Amino acid sequence: MRTNLLYLFLITVTFFSCKSRSNITYFQNLENRYDQNILIDTLSNYESEIVPDDILSIYVSAEDPNAVAIFNLPPVSYLTIGETDLTSAPKLQTYLVNKDGYINYPQLGKLHVAGMTRRQVEDFIKEKLKVYVKDPLVTVNITNFKITVLGEVNTPGSLPITSERISILDAIGMAGDLTIYGERKNVLLIRESNGKKEFHRFDLTDPAIFTSPYYYLQKNDVVYVEPNKAKRSSARYGSDKQFNITITSTIISAVSTLSALFIAIFK
Repeated sequence: MRTNLLYLFLITVTFFSCKSRSNITYFQNLENRYDQNILIDTLSNYESEIVPDDILSIYVSAEDPNAVAIFNLPPVSYLTIGETDLTSAPKLQTYLVNKDGYINYPQLGKLHVAGMTRRQVEDFIKEKLKVYVKDPLVTVNITNFKITVLGEVNTPGSLPITSERISILDAIGMAGDLTIYGERKNVLLIRESNGKKEFHRFDLTDPAIFTSPYYYLQKNDVVYVEPNKAKRSSARYGSDKQFNITITSTIISAVSTLSALFIAIFK
């Protein structure tokens, strides 16, 4: 009898262990489902495009610095709150991409850059400068790239991005990974595109995430990790328990008041 009970116990533990693993392990059966070369091509060809409201840092250099001086905005220094003198190093001024996708560039005028990648903008400006400067070097950076990660992660909040691109996995990693209560099969991405909201859901246990067109994030994307069933059940139990305590306290208080009133009347 004891042997049978022990055998049943081991089967139960094994079952729940396998179930637990299937709920929390990322990219299951990756080697069996996807050709590695396809994944490499998919992950290496993405470049973020510039969109309206992007803020660009553009710097032009050349063998003769004086020849490119007119194509660079003068650096400025800023006073932060509490400072009394300009002790920080001057910073380059930036260009705002307007709602129509243009920037106003010194000497070159209005340039349409929306829809281009950072490298394409560098080549585009470089070609225009060749008329004036020999062998110009153009460096472009997007300075206001940020994403937000909310919900069941260890460090939720907004994350400034300084790299060329960021994936959904990078964002989750920067937020400290999911907590044990995070729902790994239903991670929500919220994106604004052309004034409309887009919604996409990721299953982190499925390697299909690597071939998703949403794998790489865009500026101002929001990633939300919802709580799993265990966390929701715990929260509901806590709420119900608190409600029952409140009701019980109210009833006891009412009974106590009525008892005191009854004693006072018939004393």
